[in-house]
Amino acid sequence: MSKLSATSIRSFLLKRTFLYSALGFLVLFFVTHHAFNKSVERSAVEVAERVAKQTFNSMYLVMSQGWNRQQLNDFISQMETDNNYSDLKVKLYRGDLVNQKFGFMQSPEQTAIHKQVLASGEAQLQIEDQVLSYYYPLRAKEVCTNCHTNIEEGDTLGMIEVTQKLDRSFFNAQKELLLTLVLVSPLPLLLAFFATRQISSGVNRSITDLAERIESIESVSDLERFKQDKGSISFKELQVILSQVSSLASKLKDIAVDKELLEFEIRLLEKFVITSEVVKDWREYVSYLMVDINKVMNVYTMFSIFKVENEVFDLEIFWFQPPSKKTKELMEQAIMRRLEHDDSIFALGGVNLRHNVVNEYADEIELDQESVELQTKSLLVETPKIGGIVGIGVHSDTIQDSTKVLVLESILSTLLNVVGSVRAIYKYTKDLEYYATRDPLTSLYNQRMFWELLDYELDRSDRHGYKTALLLLDLDNFKSINDGYGHSWGDKLLADFADYLQKSLGKEAIIARYGGDEFVIVVPEADAAEASAIAELVLTTIRNHSLYYDSNTNLKLTGSLGMGIYPDHAKNKKDLFMFVDNLMYRAKSLGKDQIALPDENELVDIFKEMSDKTVLVTQAIENRELIPAFQPIVSSGDGSIHAVEVLSRIQLPDNKLMSANEFIEIAESIGKVHLLDYIVMDKAFQQVKETGYDGKVFINLSPRSIVISDFIPTIRKLAEDHQIAPETVVFEITERDTVKNIAVLESFVLNLKDQGFQLAIDDFGSGFSSFHYLKHLPIDYVKIEGEFIANMANDARDMAFVNSISQLSQELQVETVAEFVESEEVMKLVAEAGITFSQGYHIGKPTLQLAEVIQTNLQ
Repeated sequence: MSKLSATSIRSFLLKRTFLYSALGFLVLFFVTHHAFNKSVERSAVEVAERVAKQTFNSMYLVMSQGWNRQQLNDFISQMETDNNYSDLKVKLYRGDLVNQKFGFMQSPEQTAIHKQVLASGEAQLQIEDQVLSYYYPLRAKEVCTNCHTNIEEGDTLGMIEVTQKLDRSFFNAQKELLLTLVLVSPLPLLLAFFATRQISSGVNRSITDLAERIESIESVSDLERFKQDKGSISFKELQVILSQVSSLASKLKDIAVDKELLEFEIRLLEKFVITSEVVKDWREYVSYLMVDINKVMNVYTMFSIFKVENEVFDLEIFWFQPPSKKTKELMEQAIMRRLEHDDSIFALGGVNLRHNVVNEYADEIELDQESVELQTKSLLVETPKIGGIVGIGVHSDTIQDSTKVLVLESILSTLLNVVGSVRAIYKYTKDLEYYATRDPLTSLYNQRMFWELLDYELDRSDRHGYKTALLLLDLDNFKSINDGYGHSWGDKLLADFADYLQKSLGKEAIIARYGGDEFVIVVPEADAAEASAIAELVLTTIRNHSLYYDSNTNLKLTGSLGMGIYPDHAKNKKDLFMFVDNLMYRAKSLGKDQIALPDENELVDIFKEMSDKTVLVTQAIENRELIPAFQPIVSSGDGSIHAVEVLSRIQLPDNKLMSANEFIEIAESIGKVHLLDYIVMDKAFQQVKETGYDGKVFINLSPRSIVISDFIPTIRKLAEDHQIAPETVVFEITERDTVKNIAVLESFVLNLKDQGFQLAIDDFGSGFSSFHYLKHLPIDYVKIEGEFIANMANDARDMAFVNSISQLSQELQVETVAEFVESEEVMKLVAEAGITFSQGYHIGKPTLQLAEVIQTNLQ
C-alpha cells in the first residue's frame, strides 16, 4: 500500500500564497485592464463631444459674422487638413434643408447612421475596432432662422462626425498598467511571505505544545496530568482540538487499561495455573501462590472462608510474614466484622479459625487498625462455590487507581475459584487415594491393594531370601449376624473387629479385607513358627472381641484361619492364596473356630485338592459344564427390568454350584478363561433367544481376553448365530493386574465398539485405573463399587463418594449402576443420588433361568 506524502503547514501556506498571489495578479491585471479600457473609452467620448460642440460653436461664430460660401469652404478645408496629422478627425455633413436654401455643397457620402442622426436629430456613439465615432447633430437655434428662413428652431441643419483611433491609447494605458503592477507585485508577495511565516510559526508552536503534551502520556495515570490549560496555543481552532483531546483523555482514563496493569494481571493470573503438583497440599499451594503474587504486588495477608458443615465455617488466614499478636487480633476482628453483618450467612454460624505463615523466619509484621481496615479487600458469596469456598480476601498496599481496584476485584474472583478448586481437588484426590487403597467399611486395605502389597512382599522375599507368611481368615456364621440383627449391625461388628485386629497386630502385619467377612494378613519376614504365633494371636483376638448390642446381648465372633509360607508352599502369589484358601476351608470342615496349619503329612492332600480343583475346572470347560446365572438390573426409579448380568457357575457332581470367584483365578492361571467366557455366552445367548428377551445383557470380560486374537470374531459370530443385536450386549471390564498395557486395552475396546457392542466399568471407584478408563475409553455404563453402595446409609463418606460419581457420570452422559443394593433404604438412597440403575440381592439373586427373572419382574 502506497504511503501518502506529508507536507508542513509552512510549506503548504507558502505554496498556496504564491499560487493565489499569481492568480490574484492575473485577475487584477485583467480587471484593471478592462477598467482602463473603459476609462479610455469614456475619455475619448468626452473629447469627441467637446470637439463636436467646439466645432459647432466655431461654425456658428463664422456664420454669424456673415462669412460667405468661400470662407466656409476654406474653414472646412483647413479643418480636414488639420485632421491628417492627428488620430482625431472631424467631418461636417450638411442637411437637406441647408442644401435647399443655399444650394448643394460637396461633402462626404452619408451612411445609414448619418442619415439616422440627421433624421432624428439625436447624437450617437459608435465604437468599432478600437475606433470611436461620435455623431453630433447641428440643431437650429432661434438666431439661425434669420438666415435659414426655410427652417424652424430645432430642425437639424447638419451633423459633425468626430472619429478617434483608440488603439494607441489602449496600448499606452496597458503598458503603464503592467509596468506599475510588475513594480508593485513583490510587495504583496513579501507581505504574504511574512504573514505565512508568522502564522506557521504560531501554528507550529501550538502544535508542538500539543504534541509534547500527548507524547508525555506514557501510561493511563499520565492522562490525569493532561489538562485543558491553553498555554501557548493561541489559535481558537487548535484550542478546540486541545479541548477535544483533553475530553478524550478523560474518557480514556475511565475506560483504558494500562499496559503495565495488563502485564501485572497476566503475571498474576499465570500464578493461578493448577497442575498435578499443586493439589498435594492446598495450604502449601496457597503459600507458594502468595510468594509468587508478592513478586508482582505486595500482599501481606490472604484469607479464605469455607463452609464445612451447616452453619460451620473454616477461616484460613495466610500471612506472608509472621504477624505480631496485636496485628493478628486486629486482622481477625476486621475479617469477622465483614462476616457477621446482619444479613450474612456467617452471622449465626461457628467459625474455625486457623493462621498459616509463609515465611516463618521473616521480620514480624506490625499493622495498626486503620491500615488493616483500609487495605483489606474481600469478596463474599452467599452460595458456596466449588470446594465449599464462600469468601476470599487480601490485605495489600493501598491502591488509589480505580482501574487497579477493578483488576484486584477480578483477581479476587479468580482466586475464589482457584483456591476453591485446589482445595476440592486436594480433598477429592485424598478421597480417591483412600478409596483406591482402603476398604470403605473397615478402613483396612482392600482386595486390590492386598494383591499389590503381596506381590511386592513376595518380590522382596526373592531378593532378600526371607520367607513371607499369608493368613486367610473367614468369620464363622457371620451370615447369621446379618440375618438376626440386620446388615447395619453386621457392618458395625466388622468395622469394630477390624479396628481391634489392627491394634492387636500393630504395624508388623499387613491386614486387608478381601471381601464380605474374609480378611487376609501378610506377615513379612516370618517363618512357620512366627506365622503360627500370629495366627494364634488373631484367633485369640477374635474370641476376645465383642460388640455391645443391648443389656442382654453382646455380639461375638469366631473365625477359621488358613496359613501358608512363601516360598515353602507356593512359588507365586496365586498358588499361595489358593493353598491358604484350601487350608481355611479345611479349618471350617474341622469344626470352625480354629487354625489349619500346613502339616507336612497333609501337604500332599492339600496340593491334591488344589490339583483336583484345577482338573475340575479344566473338565468343566472341556465338557461345557459351565452354566450361566442371570441377575436382574432394574431402573432405580420404577423398578422395571433394564438388563441382566450373566454370571458363571460350574455344576458339581453333587448338583451343587461352584461360584465364579472359586474358579475364575484357576481358569486364568491355566489360560482358559476365554474358553469359559465363550461357553457361558453361548448358553446365555441361547436363553435370550428362546425367551425373546430384548433388554441389555451384561457380560463379565476377563482382561486376558484382550490378548486372544480371535476373541472379537468369536463373540461376533456367537451374537450372529443367536440373532443377538450387538448393541444389547454390554461387556464389563474391571481393574486387574493383568491389564498392563493401556494402549492395548484401548485398541481392544475400540474394536468392540466398532462391532456395535457396549462397555461398562465394573467396581468403579475401587482404583485409579477406573477413572483412567472413564477418561480414555468410550464407556456406556459405570457400575459403582458395591462396598460404597452397601454402606452409604451408614457412612457419610461413602454417601459423598457415591454422589460424586453420580454427578460425574451425569456430566459425562454415562449411565450408572449401583451394585450391592440389599435393602429398601439403600434402594431409596440410590434413586435420590440420581443413579440410573440398581442391582443386588434386594432386587433379585442370580438364577439359572432367564425366564424366571423376566417373570419375577412382570409380577
